[in-house]
Amino acid sequence: QVQLVESGGGLVQAGGSLRLSCTTSGRTFSTDDMAWFRQAPGKEREFVASIKWIASSTYYADSVKGRFTISRDNAKNTLYVQMNSLKPEDTAVYYCAASPRCSGYACYTVNGYKYWGQGTQVTVSS
Repeated sequence: QVQLVESGGGLVQAGGSLRLSCTTSGRTFSTDDMAWFRQAPGKEREFVASIKWIASSTYYADSVKGRFTISRDNAKNTLYVQMNSLKPEDTAVYYCAASPRCSGYACYTVNGYKYWGQGTQVTVSS
């Protein structure tokens, strides 16, 4: 059974930091493209960051560029995102996602990913 389990969410003050983890099991994720998405109340799920399996190339939404860093440890089957300089507008449920292969614009959309975690809440207070 394929599972993605996020952890590391919580309540933090504006300007603070959090590191989210996504532990995977049930398949080999080392050759998957992986990503973080987030969904705030009343809004659609949006792309945050992604990392390709080839060369670990990374991509970021403009809203988090320079503040968030996505990484992966294939030996541990774990995806991370380090979130610094958090803002109240970063408040959302954060989801990790995996795809055997996504290409082009699909890699920035929910439709580009086959496997999803259950999400972890991040709340940033002002």
